[in-house]
Amino acid sequence: MDSDTLLVERAVAGDQGAFELLVIKYQRRIQRLIGRMVRDVDLVEDIAQETFIRAYRALHQFRGDAQFYTWLYRISVNTAKKFLLELKRDPTVSENAFKSDSEDDETSWSGIESITDETPESVLAAKEIAIAVNTAMDALPEDLRQALVLREIEGLTYEDISELMNCPIGTVRSRIFRAREDISAKVKPMLEKQTTKRW
Repeated sequence: MDSDTLLVERAVAGDQGAFELLVIKYQRRIQRLIGRMVRDVDLVEDIAQETFIRAYRALHQFRGDAQFYTWLYRISVNTAKKFLLELKRDPTVSENAFKSDSEDDETSWSGIESITDETPESVLAAKEIAIAVNTAMDALPEDLRQALVLREIEGLTYEDISELMNCPIGTVRSRIFRAREDISAKVKPMLEKQTTKRW
C-alpha cells in the first residue's frame, strides 16, 4: 500500500492531519494544473480550495484503483470546468500555461535550454522557440492538448491517462504522437532557421 492510500485511510477514519498532509503534498501541482485551464489568476486559489473540499467530502469513495493524484486530478478538472461554466467562460489555456513559477519543475516547457554560448541572439532565439511551442500547444485540439499535458507536464503513465480520458491506451499514444508531430512541424522551421544563422 502506498503512502497516499494510507493517508486516505487515516483521513477517512477521522485523522484531520492525514488529509492536511495530502493537501500540502499536492497543492502546488493542483494549482499549476488549474492555472493551465483558467486565465484568471485570482480564480486559481479558489478553484484549488474547492477541489480539496470536494476531495475531502468524497474521500470515502476513493477505492485505490487509480493513484490518488489521478483521482484528485479528475476532481480539479471537473471543478475548474464547473467554475468556468458558471462564469460563462471558455476553458482555454492561458499564455503562461507552460511557464512554471517553481525552479524545481523540470517538466516545464519554458525551460528550453538556450545555446551554450549565450549571446543576446541565442537568448532571444530560445525565447522565440518557447513562445512558438506555447502557441502550437494552444492551437492543438482539446483532446490532443490534454493528453500531451498529462504525459509531458504532469508525468502520468499511459495507463493513468487512459483512465482519466476514458479511452484506450492506443488512442492515448496516438493523441500524444499527433500532438508532438503537430508541435514539431510548427517549431522545426524556427530551429532550422537558427542553425543556418549560426554557421
